[in-house]
Amino acid sequence: MNISIIGSRGYPYVYSGYETFVSELCDKLIAKKHEVTVYCHRGLFANHPKKINDVRLVYIPAIEKKSLSQFSHSLLSTIHVVFRRDVDIVLYVNSANGPFGLLTTIMRKKTAINVDGLEWLRPKWKGLGSKYFYFASWLSTKLFDVVIADSSSMAEIYKKEFNSPSVTIAYGEKPTYSSKPELVKELGLVPGEYYLIVGRLIPDNNGDIIVREFERCSSAKKLVILGDVPYKDAYADAIRKTKDMRIIFPGYIKDQDVLRELYCNAFAYIHGHEFGGTNPSLLKALASGNCILALDTVFSREVLDGTNYGMYFTKNNNSLKNVVEYCELHQKEVEVYRAKARERIEQQYTWDKIADQYERLFESMVHGKYT
Repeated sequence: MNISIIGSRGYPYVYSGYETFVSELCDKLIAKKHEVTVYCHRGLFANHPKKINDVRLVYIPAIEKKSLSQFSHSLLSTIHVVFRRDVDIVLYVNSANGPFGLLTTIMRKKTAINVDGLEWLRPKWKGLGSKYFYFASWLSTKLFDVVIADSSSMAEIYKKEFNSPSVTIAYGEKPTYSSKPELVKELGLVPGEYYLIVGRLIPDNNGDIIVREFERCSSAKKLVILGDVPYKDAYADAIRKTKDMRIIFPGYIKDQDVLRELYCNAFAYIHGHEFGGTNPSLLKALASGNCILALDTVFSREVLDGTNYGMYFTKNNNSLKNVVEYCELHQKEVEVYRAKARERIEQQYTWDKIADQYERLFESMVHGKYT
């Protein structure tokens, strides 16, 4: 098969969940002897080779403004792909690309779209932004041959909200282990003596609630918050103004060795994401052998298999505070969660399993099961 992928920043790797997904899926499909093309943001790459690791790369420009960059890039990529005769399947990532299904429908291209999370509910999108994401998500269910949800909980929401069936294929991850704990010490941290959060400082990740609760708790450990926003933002600024010396903000960590060690050497991982499906950071935390303290959502419970692989808190006052203090009084229980965390990845979320599911889906589309 010849498969084209639109909607990410590009290949081989630009750090984010989408790019990790595209990179892993491409490499697995190439190994299965399929042809894969990825549409890349021209401005993000200093060099523009036509192929890397046998993945064909097409570099498309974009309007370099926050609100228009991805939209303009996907539009131009769609115009390019619909005139290619060698494409069997076009895979889009992100429901924001829903309107482009009109072009692929007119040109009779077989398409699938991974709709990701509930973008229209995210607090960062207000007014017109929220309405656009809802409309685009609705269009995704009408114009694309197959809608892909990354969790069964997300599939249920799309069925209820848009009366749309979808195929459930999760995200993947690889088990990782600490090999250079000294990298954590170089950041002034002691292995096992900090809680970790990885995520942007945006309202739907509930960093304000987590910081508020940690300020109230009696822990002597630190809270390390990785991630930021690349623009001036009142919400993020308010979080960073905490006077609690236990809470530190290293910002973005681009060095993957350092990031791995931070995950692997945390006492516990705190997950406050609210509106996603199978969250990449949560999977990475499991793959790194973390005890998980997660916001109680249907998405968290699906990934963590109920209470088998994590503990939960709510947005209510003292909920996370109580969970943190419980963990420190019951450290043997924390170690049990850490010891079995990676088995959840090996059972349910390997990249080999994910790639096999995508391959079977694409083959069924080519052979006319989905029309």
